[in-house]
Amino acid sequence: MLRELSLSLAAGEIVALLGPNGSGKSTLLRCLLGQLATTTGSITWDGKPLPQWQPRALARTAAYLPQTPLWDATQTVRDALSLGRSPYWGAFGLESPRDAEVVERSAADLELTELLGRRMSALSGGQRQRVFLGRCLVQEPRAMLLDEPNTFLDLKHQVELARLLRRWARERGIGVLLASHDLNLAGMFADRLVLLADGRVAAEGTVSQVLQPTLLERVYGVPMERIDREGKPPVVVTGL
Repeated sequence: MLRELSLSLAAGEIVALLGPNGSGKSTLLRCLLGQLATTTGSITWDGKPLPQWQPRALARTAAYLPQTPLWDATQTVRDALSLGRSPYWGAFGLESPRDAEVVERSAADLELTELLGRRMSALSGGQRQRVFLGRCLVQEPRAMLLDEPNTFLDLKHQVELARLLRRWARERGIGVLLASHDLNLAGMFADRLVLLADGRVAAEGTVSQVLQPTLLERVYGVPMERIDREGKPPVVVTGL
């Protein structure tokens, strides 16, 4: 249950949601999209209350990657990516040359071009995760809500994803809100960190403000140590 929580996301900003399992990260993302009802408070996108948004219009504004995306084993990668263009399809679901262009560009961004003709069932878990991210990107959203986007990605692709998200935020003005368990990776590329605990905001601010050992120990229940590095974000490790 979320309580006493206030959050904003600006164009071109990357905000990472941190916190242990059950702290409310996934719940918050789903509430922001209207997938879970709220009994109090309000949610607005571009100053417009969430209940006033039509699903098709909201899908053009905010893309969402859940922890366990649905996928069809018989689809090709191109087909799966093309589904992200559905908010823009015309009558009878006909795709336009513009739709194909966006799919090709997004596939190139995520190193999926050579896989476009391959079936989803033939991909590794990491490759499928990149397809799911691509499906969000082809929506050309103004905001991306990502729930554990590093799932199944190896270290190389985790770092590359972080760089891509930063580039998309800076060059395309996309606001990125993502839930993450990786404190250090989030601290290296996010503009702002929001630490949740029991449905409330335990801390919010820069990486230096949030990655405080005493604070993290209280939230995660394990000893923590912090390593400060000159000219770089600090990193934290368990003190076990």
